[in-house]
Amino acid sequence: MNQSDKPQKHASAYLFNVDILVQGDTNAIAMEKLLRVLNQAGFADFRIKSGMELGRLIETLEASKPKDVKPAKAVQKAEPAAAPPAATKNKETAPDSNLTFVTDRIKACIAEKKLIRLTVNKGFGKKLSIPCRIINLDESSQMMTVYHVDEKQVYTFTVYEIEEFV
Repeated sequence: MNQSDKPQKHASAYLFNVDILVQGDTNAIAMEKLLRVLNQAGFADFRIKSGMELGRLIETLEASKPKDVKPAKAVQKAEPAAAPPAATKNKETAPDSNLTFVTDRIKACIAEKKLIRLTVNKGFGKKLSIPCRIINLDESSQMMTVYHVDEKQVYTFTVYEIEEFV
């Protein structure tokens, strides 16, 4: 009897639906804890179906966005004397527009589940280069949760620690 004639045992796989309560100061921190535990447990695969607060800020921004922009342009053309104060207002909001651009780009990476490389400055000359996927962005605290694809770990950084992402 050779080895191919012996009955072979295959490991069976089972699928469970589980609700897990994870405590954390923010949704991003709780998500980080959950992903860390799931990755360290060595499961073949897992999927988080609910509980992520992704995209809710986008929905809020879209709901509060004015639908008719044309009358605002007509008001600006009718009052050319009001243009200099608007120009100084644009200079003040330039950092906000840069931050909005960055957050929009981060949200696009989250939606596309895009693999990116972050360069993070942790201070005191420590820089990290991380191949990762962005999991969550908490705009209120400017915290970003990422999944390091090589180490299979979850990290949280502030948006201001990130020097670049490609």
